[in-house]
Amino acid sequence: MDMFIKIMFLVVFFAVMIGVGIYCRKQATNVNGFVLGNRSVGPWLTAFAFGTSYFSAVIFVGYAGQFGWRFGLASTWIGLGNAFIGSLLAWNILGRRTRVMTQHLDSATMPDFFAKRYDSKALKIAASIIIFIFLIPYTASLYNGLSRLFEMAFGIPYTYCVIAMAVLTGIYVVLGGYMATAINDFIQGIIMLAGIVAVIIAVMQQNGGLMESIAKLSQESITTDAGTQFNGVFTSFFGPDIFALIGVVILTSLGTWGLPQMVQKFYAIKSEKSISTGTIVSTIFAIIVAGGCYFLGGFGRLFGTADPATGKPVGGYDSVIPEMLQNLSPLLIGIVVVLVLSASMSTLSSLVLTSSSVLTIDFIDPVFCKKKAMSEKKKVLWMRVFIVFFIAVSAVIAIVQANSPVLFISQMMGVSWGALAGAFLAPFMYGLYMKRVPKIAVWINFVIGIGISLASFVCNMANIKFDNAVLEYFKSPINAGMLAMVLGIVITPIIALIAPAKDKERVAGIFSCYNKKVTVSSKKAIIEDEPEDESAQAAVKAAKAQSKSKNSNPRKKSKKK
Repeated sequence: MDMFIKIMFLVVFFAVMIGVGIYCRKQATNVNGFVLGNRSVGPWLTAFAFGTSYFSAVIFVGYAGQFGWRFGLASTWIGLGNAFIGSLLAWNILGRRTRVMTQHLDSATMPDFFAKRYDSKALKIAASIIIFIFLIPYTASLYNGLSRLFEMAFGIPYTYCVIAMAVLTGIYVVLGGYMATAINDFIQGIIMLAGIVAVIIAVMQQNGGLMESIAKLSQESITTDAGTQFNGVFTSFFGPDIFALIGVVILTSLGTWGLPQMVQKFYAIKSEKSISTGTIVSTIFAIIVAGGCYFLGGFGRLFGTADPATGKPVGGYDSVIPEMLQNLSPLLIGIVVVLVLSASMSTLSSLVLTSSSVLTIDFIDPVFCKKKAMSEKKKVLWMRVFIVFFIAVSAVIAIVQANSPVLFISQMMGVSWGALAGAFLAPFMYGLYMKRVPKIAVWINFVIGIGISLASFVCNMANIKFDNAVLEYFKSPINAGMLAMVLGIVITPIIALIAPAKDKERVAGIFSCYNKKVTVSSKKAIIEDEPEDESAQAAVKAAKAQSKSKNSNPRKKSKKK
């Protein structure tokens, strides 16, 4: 009976996902429809698509377990940073301007934006190559959190789980494109919201409730390298290592501003109302899901056993969350499995859709179809082919990593987020706001993002130890990614001030998209004075005169009587 409940959860879940793909197939006949849903995606779908693409099994199982173990309850700051920096500020700073400028430029991908904004096909090709290289290991990492959960819940080998998830995700993305992904993201987001709340309540009850769990966690201690023992540090406000915590908050929060699969959600926004509603919904979603995941992970030391030699959990960080959940009821375990599947499949669909569209539109078409551009139908066909390719490659990498100690792959997964965000964040953000940003600034950001992240990767692979505390701090892939982003944000405006301004007329034409006049109701704006323009004044007077003549019409008065 217990197994039947778990299997029924999965059957219903997969049936709904595929059904949505079939339902949306008619809207995925051209590039705009397949990649952006014809820019007609409503506020709730956009907000949930943003949130579910943000948070995956990597967050729920990997990061929540790892940083919850390291920082205790202070890891909740990571989730709050994701909500207020990664969601709220991202929507307010990037959302509207991204939607307006990308539509003005007729841009469907981030590399295409770089090409048209900075007038450089070379930037377009370089950006597409960076995305192609660094999104594959990031995609493969999504499967990692599923292995222990599926073995715990079903006894199913990890390989079969990966194949099933890959096939089912591929079906609905290939059939319905972005719209199918957005609708499924909404459904999966509801599951994630309900699931994380239920799991937190159930896990807390295992230790006598929230306050009792905090009391037990406060008894955990940590010993520094100098031999000093700290008690209660895992229930403190900033945890045992505030500087490491800040690095994680910045990378996982600010990093979303430069990730192509996240920014692309703003391309598809339907209207002004979608932006205001989407901002609120996505922020609340992030507070509950991300804040809940990291808060739950903060109690990891109550369930895992620390290795005396390393201080890390026996079985690795990925074992922390599964050990919390193994004593839950079959119903709750079924919910958890569907929760993690939802988180993984939503992010996987977003990543492979981004990868396939970038490779087709920004690399294959301009490089191999110079004489005659591909037709809309051919582009959509190639994107569908590349979706299958990316899903297959990521699944193979995940299976290989699980069955053999391939350190190269696991290290690259940590590097990919920092490399993408470090390379793209500053040129994309400043490209929406500053007219003077030159092409050379974009190239420098590409070099900084990729160079720092790869340097960190090499140092970790070679196990290089630095005597300098600063170098040792930035050797971490997370801190290296943070450094790359901050450097880009600081250096780009300096380069813009130094470098001579070029193509002023072309850039002015691009920024003219922000100067278009729109009409709003008095609910949105208060008119303090009469309009200065003479023709506008005449129109206002004529309207007033017409209104007075209607009110003084004797026929209307008699009718009223």
